[in-house]
Amino acid sequence: MVPAVRVSFYDANELKPQVSWIPNKHYSGLYGLMKLVLPGALPPDLARVIVLDTDVTFASDIAELWALFAHFSGVILLWLDRLRQAGWEQMWKLTATQELLTLPATSLADQDIFNAVIKGHPALVQPLPCVWNVQLSDHTLAERCYLEAADIKAIHWNSPKKLRVKNKHVEFFRNLYLTFLEYDGNLLRRELFGCPSPRPPEAEQLQQALAQLNEEDACFEFRQQQLTVHRVHITFLPHEPPPPRPHDVTLVAQLSMDRLQMLEALCRHWPGPMSLALYLTDAEAQQFLRFVAASEVLSARQDVAYHVVYREGPLYPINQIRNVALAQALTPYVFLSDIDFLPAYSLYDYLRASIEQLELGSRRKAALVVPAFETLHYQFSFPTSKAELLALLDSGSVYTFRYHEWPRGHAPTDYARWREAQAPYRVQWAVDYEPYVVVPRDCPRYDPRFVGFGWNKVAHIMELDAQEYEFLVLPEAFTIHLPHTPSLDISRFRSSTTYRDCLQALKDEFLQDLSRHYGAAALKYLTALQQPEAP
Repeated sequence: MVPAVRVSFYDANELKPQVSWIPNKHYSGLYGLMKLVLPGALPPDLARVIVLDTDVTFASDIAELWALFAHFSGVILLWLDRLRQAGWEQMWKLTATQELLTLPATSLADQDIFNAVIKGHPALVQPLPCVWNVQLSDHTLAERCYLEAADIKAIHWNSPKKLRVKNKHVEFFRNLYLTFLEYDGNLLRRELFGCPSPRPPEAEQLQQALAQLNEEDACFEFRQQQLTVHRVHITFLPHEPPPPRPHDVTLVAQLSMDRLQMLEALCRHWPGPMSLALYLTDAEAQQFLRFVAASEVLSARQDVAYHVVYREGPLYPINQIRNVALAQALTPYVFLSDIDFLPAYSLYDYLRASIEQLELGSRRKAALVVPAFETLHYQFSFPTSKAELLALLDSGSVYTFRYHEWPRGHAPTDYARWREAQAPYRVQWAVDYEPYVVVPRDCPRYDPRFVGFGWNKVAHIMELDAQEYEFLVLPEAFTIHLPHTPSLDISRFRSSTTYRDCLQALKDEFLQDLSRHYGAAALKYLTALQQPEAP
């Protein structure tokens, strides 16, 4: 059994001076030498570690490797306290200095130094069985190992070519690697067997809450989905944080696999930073990687941060996904959008200018409303100005958003006033209002109880109002919804009375919590929601 996992973080930049004096030709650069300084960099009370390259594929339980510590005295399973006692830092530096007298530069990074130390101090080493390091370089001799072995424990893609290495058995190993990548990671949560270590208090509380659910409850799926703790991979692809700017805005949105086609168009419309959370299976995550790699538009954008929330459960945890994207935004302000909307080409610059002109910040708590429109045409010439948008609106090519199905959601924006507006104007909250807004990054998070379709944005706007945000409609801003096939959740909402009843139960619980939190200030929401709808 591997003991409870301990994660140590250190700044590689602080360690670079310890190895930067070593000439190195390895493609990993200075980072390929970092293993040499681990005994000194890691906490003194940490006795043993497993050190892995990121190009290793495990085909067995890592606990088996940990068990080999009983036979070890050093690397690459590092017995840190013994290495420290042996004077490791002085030993490797002295050896490296001697080697570099005849070696112009290391070609295998730290491995050259390790090899030289081992040659001079063979007692430090306990060899690993070859099945724990089946190397797949161009000229590997690993075939001698795996053709005689009963099974393989770890595959090491130790060639700069990685999966493109030339090896007569590479197809087998590549398929093994790709199959593992697409394996359902939720099955790797070994909570039922082989992991007897005590659970943290929050895990126990969650387990108790799940145990209290009644599977006969018609809303069991909703309750279970709310309590699901998803695996999350923050910054799934390389990302460059935006430079600090006082009025900068990050577009925040969430999406699933069936909306990937929106990404390129969104990147063309929004030149600023984005934080996007994707709800994917493990297999879809690999498809997403290939999708980005094949796109010149997406692969060129380093200011778009992608965060993967791994799929688990029958309902779409929309607000949990939104909160992941929102939490990772790095600019002072965020534009809370949806993936099936394209913002005006000028919106990014216009929002930053508006934030500065309106002097938003600690002195003024405001939510800037970006009026929403929609088109029913798949082939659509996007307007480049408000004047062009109004012409499309008058011709029937564009409508105010959900005018035919759900006018209450955006009616308070007052589109008639917006047509003539030259300056921002204030509007009041109303029942079911759900505009797309720009708010400070530290705004309230979305209520995670809302899963599937319905009221997920409405509840958030209501909480903004309860916290006394003023809603200011921007006269030159707009965003347009593009048509797409309905999601599974909206189809279930439309067809299932039980689904709608469960959503109503979530609404009632939310309002009760709102009343408890905001007291008398929340009475207006209860009163407004009790009013009959206008004919």
